[in-house]
Amino acid sequence: MIRERLQTLVETKHFQRFIILIIVLNAITLGLETAPELVGEWMGVLLVLDTLFLAIFTVEIGLKLVAYRLTFFRSGWNHFDFAIVAVSYLPFIEGLSVLRALRVLRLISTVPAFRKVTQAFFAAMSGLVAVGAILLLVFYVGAVMATKLFGATFPEWFGTIGRSLYSLFQVMTLESWSMGIVRPVMEVYPYAWAFFVPFIFATTFAALNLLIGVIVNSMQTLHDKSTQKLSEQMNEQDKERAALKQQLQAVEETLRDIQRRL
Repeated sequence: MIRERLQTLVETKHFQRFIILIIVLNAITLGLETAPELVGEWMGVLLVLDTLFLAIFTVEIGLKLVAYRLTFFRSGWNHFDFAIVAVSYLPFIEGLSVLRALRVLRLISTVPAFRKVTQAFFAAMSGLVAVGAILLLVFYVGAVMATKLFGATFPEWFGTIGRSLYSLFQVMTLESWSMGIVRPVMEVYPYAWAFFVPFIFATTFAALNLLIGVIVNSMQTLHDKSTQKLSEQMNEQDKERAALKQQLQAVEETLRDIQRRL
């Protein structure tokens, strides 16, 4: 009986919204803790609030463990939440205190819209790996070509295959690619654009659009499955209503028959 009440409690929208509010407030306090010059003497209050938020998260996980017992760990999202709260109890020696910021990631498992996007991302992982492999292949071929073409004159950018990979990654991101790399190279090699422009089209536009397409397709597939499942549930409900209606009609016929006999 207690377990059923706890299950009802943790599954209510009010409880979930409360947890989302606590996560957002915790994110704000964690951000303020990075600016001691702004908070000043309020730093102690922020640390107390941080401890309070951790206690709330712990109680939440405890309630779910009591309510669901071992079935709690059947959900990957519950594993995610449990791990983040558990990490918060690690001894915060120098460098490990930043792990507290991981609590903000709980929004991914708490907000349904975030969950859908994350599920779509992992569902598309096989397609993403394939596109990533193609992108890596293009990068490798481009790095070999760039090292041989421009390495002797621009060793700091294309002297080795590793430096070429890094420079081509900068070109792909379009961060200072023209004035920072391509134009200086074109001053020595006027036709260098014939290498860089197709590379940008092959990576920045084609491959990255493929990545986006794979994720969007995965989200659409998940949406279709969700819609189909909802439709099946509605069909089942319609069948149950139809069966109940037939039973009521049969009862009415029986009552009429009894009245006629009386």
